[in-house]
Amino acid sequence: MSKQTYRICFCFRRRFKLTVAEAPKEIKLLFERYSENGIMSVDQLHRFLIDIQGEDKATKEDAQAIIDSLKDLKHLNIFHRKGLNLEAFFKYLFGNINSALSPSLGVHHDMTAPLSHYFIYTGHNSYLTGNQLSSDCSDVPIVKALQRGVRVIELDIWPNSTKDGVDVLHGRTLTTPVELIKCLKSIKEHAFSASSLPVVITLEDHLTPDLQAKVAEMVTQTFGDLLYTPGSEGLKEFPSPASLMKHLIISTKPPKEYLEAKIAKAKESESQKGKDSADEETWGKEVLDPKHAVEAADKQDETDEEEDHQNEEDLDDGDHKTQHAAPEYRRLIAIHAGKAKGGLSDWLQVDPNKVRRLSLSEQELENAIITHGTEIIRFTQQNILRVYPKGIRVNSSNYNPLIAWMHGAQMVAFNMQGYGRSLWLMHGMFRANGGCGYVKKPDFLLKAGPNNEVFDPKVKLPVKKTLKVKVYMGDGWYMDFPHTHFDIYSPPDFYTRVGIAGVPADTTMKKTKTIEDDWTPTWDEEFEFPLTVPELALLRIEVHEYDMTEKDDFGGQTCLPVSELRTGIRAVPLHNRKGEKYNNVKLLMHFEFA
Repeated sequence: MSKQTYRICFCFRRRFKLTVAEAPKEIKLLFERYSENGIMSVDQLHRFLIDIQGEDKATKEDAQAIIDSLKDLKHLNIFHRKGLNLEAFFKYLFGNINSALSPSLGVHHDMTAPLSHYFIYTGHNSYLTGNQLSSDCSDVPIVKALQRGVRVIELDIWPNSTKDGVDVLHGRTLTTPVELIKCLKSIKEHAFSASSLPVVITLEDHLTPDLQAKVAEMVTQTFGDLLYTPGSEGLKEFPSPASLMKHLIISTKPPKEYLEAKIAKAKESESQKGKDSADEETWGKEVLDPKHAVEAADKQDETDEEEDHQNEEDLDDGDHKTQHAAPEYRRLIAIHAGKAKGGLSDWLQVDPNKVRRLSLSEQELENAIITHGTEIIRFTQQNILRVYPKGIRVNSSNYNPLIAWMHGAQMVAFNMQGYGRSLWLMHGMFRANGGCGYVKKPDFLLKAGPNNEVFDPKVKLPVKKTLKVKVYMGDGWYMDFPHTHFDIYSPPDFYTRVGIAGVPADTTMKKTKTIEDDWTPTWDEEFEFPLTVPELALLRIEVHEYDMTEKDDFGGQTCLPVSELRTGIRAVPLHNRKGEKYNNVKLLMHFEFA
């Protein structure tokens, strides 16, 4: 607490009297310009919406609707039957109806392109309630993710302790399992609570053929007509989100490829160790010693993905061990996953007759873009790339998603319980397009140029537009925080950080001055952000309370897609660390593009 040490002698002089939020000088001047005798009429408000807010299509009916929405404030003596006085106008500017992202846009991107043309809101280990080592597995975080709009749910499926059923857990760790059937039922119940667009279930499969058959029966009986099943041979082109409304899609490695890789790995282990049975090697043993749990979690995701290096073209179709492995399970797989035999160049080969999903860890991606950046973008124009956190993130932290997005990766898998700035960026990206969980990729990530060239995020391009951001003031902390939360003996000292997350050339962060001892700080500071790739830019906003003796206190954050910012003077609601919106905390800001 910033002043506890230095102001202890003033313990009987606490200054918590709240000053009423007052419109900044610029807002008062605008009101004077668009009002007469202290009243802003419908016509004048209409002109304000067009001239200042940039709402070219606004009608007088829209202006009247704003005035009508303030009628419930009549008891505060700020509403006038002929229009708005200054206080009512200020209330409108700070109100929910005037948010930085339009509440009325809804889903407005073209949803008729193939799935590979979209960034998709993707979860990693969606069943974990906490860390990657010892937390409980549950359907609760799956439900929360779906309610937030997440469209890709990941389940790791393993034989249960008696080998006659299927559990979901993070294998070879101390995580406690949850039954697969419980997760499937919760997915069915909540899949379309936030969005009607399709939900993809990615399965990390560690099952024997008989249990794969059980999974097929469970999935079919639970999902019924909601399940999209195109057949067992894979797709030449992915269907569109619009064609899959309210459908569930299974994505995993086809069982024959999975078993072949497992059997080969088991034989190799037998020859080297001579003491572990093939069954134990094939299906894995639980790690019971906590000393080894960190190392196991570090390897787990990488191991899961390494097991699919051989695709069906590299296998012997006559192998009797796998030829008929769980055919009913294979038919459920709509999006085939797998890595071709060989190295990175082989993995990124584009097959004109078949589309698939490739998974890379964040570290694999970072290494790959150094030598194969353009190939990755060409691959993602037709196929799906999933990127997942490296295994050492045992605390369920995340990584910078922009690295994957700027290379066209559709499924940037995140630990949704892993709070922090990376997850705030994820929340910000998927506030776009009505929060439906699908965001259309920019055209430059979908098409090659006239000389067959593709986008290169490392190349600094000319500035396409400049975003001007003015931070007027903030309000709401007094109502949403305990009055001694920031400082015990006086009001807080707030400052705001504003910046851009995007391609390297656009990424920056700036900061306002600190306003001392004020629950309703007024900064009146403007910043400019030249943007070379505005289509991928996210506006980052954070408020902190200055603390001279300890780490500055957190006062709220949000992240907004620049492509959907409404110009003009807008209210910007802030969220807590977990991404939950505060009841009252907001900033008043002005956005303009030049």
